[in-house]
Amino acid sequence: MAKEKINFEDEQVRLKYRHTASHIMAQAIKQIWPDAKLAIGPAIDNGFYYDIDMEHKLSDQDLLKIQKEMKKVINANYKLERFELPRGEALAYMAERNEDYKVELINDLPEDSVISFYKQGDFVDLCAGPHMDSTGQIKAVKLMSVAGAYWRGDEHNKMLQRIYGTAFPTQEELDAYIARLEEAKKRDHRKIGKEMDLFAIFEEGPGFPFFMPKGMIIRNELENFWREEHRKRGYEEIKTPLILNEQLWRTSGHWDHYKDNMYFTKIDGADYAIKPMNCPGSMLCYKRKMWSYRDFPIRMGELGQVHRHELSGALHGLMRVRTFTQDDAHIFMLPEQIKNEIVGVVRFIDDVYKMFGFKYHIELSTRPEDSMGSDEEWNTAESALREAMEEIGVPFVVNEGDGAFYGPKLDFHLEDSIGRTWQCGTIQLDMQMPQRFDLTYVGSDNEKHRPIMIHRVIFGSIERFIGILTEHFAGKFPLWLAPVQVKLLTVAETFGDYAKEVAEKLEAEGIRVELDIRNEKIGYKLREARNERVSYICVIGEKEANANTVTVRSNKVGELGEMPVDEFVAKLVEEIKTKAV
Repeated sequence: MAKEKINFEDEQVRLKYRHTASHIMAQAIKQIWPDAKLAIGPAIDNGFYYDIDMEHKLSDQDLLKIQKEMKKVINANYKLERFELPRGEALAYMAERNEDYKVELINDLPEDSVISFYKQGDFVDLCAGPHMDSTGQIKAVKLMSVAGAYWRGDEHNKMLQRIYGTAFPTQEELDAYIARLEEAKKRDHRKIGKEMDLFAIFEEGPGFPFFMPKGMIIRNELENFWREEHRKRGYEEIKTPLILNEQLWRTSGHWDHYKDNMYFTKIDGADYAIKPMNCPGSMLCYKRKMWSYRDFPIRMGELGQVHRHELSGALHGLMRVRTFTQDDAHIFMLPEQIKNEIVGVVRFIDDVYKMFGFKYHIELSTRPEDSMGSDEEWNTAESALREAMEEIGVPFVVNEGDGAFYGPKLDFHLEDSIGRTWQCGTIQLDMQMPQRFDLTYVGSDNEKHRPIMIHRVIFGSIERFIGILTEHFAGKFPLWLAPVQVKLLTVAETFGDYAKEVAEKLEAEGIRVELDIRNEKIGYKLREARNERVSYICVIGEKEANANTVTVRSNKVGELGEMPVDEFVAKLVEEIKTKAV
């Protein structure tokens, strides 16, 4: 009989498969430690977990033991059978099994609820499902790690042990996933950032990154590129303050919808907030004068630093911080300009991502539950985004209910060199803030009208984008971004003067160069330069000094051999000019 093919591309199938694996893990744990109490065990993006309350502190050896027991449950090929009980009976059923956390979950459900369970062999778990038909359908599993997790995410509750695992339909797919994880560890921007001395986060400022001189080179190059590309496309740059008064944030809606993520202070006895977003400042910039319909579209760009309160457990290098710089822009326009402006921004984002070699996909995020505005306004805004995407002919998927509280958005999820996706670019269409701030312009009829506005970012956050680039390129940045573009290594101190001449020629063309003329072995110098991920390493000895050449090694393609100095300089100038990847 032919095996049924599992369509693991289907997200619902993936979740069902991994949710079943979490139940298999829970059964294995109960078979080894019968007194263990089960909390929750959902499927997540890359696998599953289960929160367990037990006296025994789990080790890596215990994970192997659980995994071995899971194989027995899989080989037994138990059917997963759903059954239901009235709430009262369900409470008694779980209480009888000393499953205190399940009892608490059932108690939170309405009195008239019918409670569902899943049974596999002699193991039963409270669960809404769905699941695979049998445990035997789960083919390849691996338990990854154990971490602490407060019950229900509340630090006042008991700390449980959370066991993470993953599951795939074949061992080959599992092996490929593990290999990707190992590659991701090597590319971890925190590790590379430390090795290259790009940035640091100190105990004195958790979530507040410090950029070192070499990190500032990358940052400044990105910001210079941002400014140049925005000038080409008709944007004007503004700068708005970090701290603005409470009333502004009440007007914008952030006070009601975003207050828990904000920092506050008092000035002259009045309440002020440190900005979590740049848009209210842009509203004030717009309101400084009266505009005519002839002035539109008005494109304001800002590299604006924002502060947002993130829980300490969520902080992660440059990827999740408490302060970052958004490459924001706010475009004010007439209703008839909406489609053209959205198309222009989509093409702008496409140009930038392709330059870095990123593939990406786009999601249209629609109205969330916590939102401002009428159904008509939301329908108009969502339709405008759909029509613009359809005009360009770029495919997109709909992400229901994930829009901003003031408008729907297009989110750009870029894919890095090892297949991971990162949400960076966003285009948000907003009909609410122009109303809340009473923005107007004089139309061709000499009457006042309300403009439409777009919020958009391309990098998303400069800090996070640097983190993504660091991992994408494994620290081997494109030449135009590289902190050290050339390092000249002498095989002996006697060639120091020639190395300095070469350095002067490179510096004259604006190329970032370092000299290593120390009296050290060339092998040692080479290893050090490679660890620093220098773009081009040039070795200089007697042969090179006599011939006015350098022997070149690229960190991307390896040995390039001996080259005349002028030819080498010209090559680098062209590579920087074209921003080659």
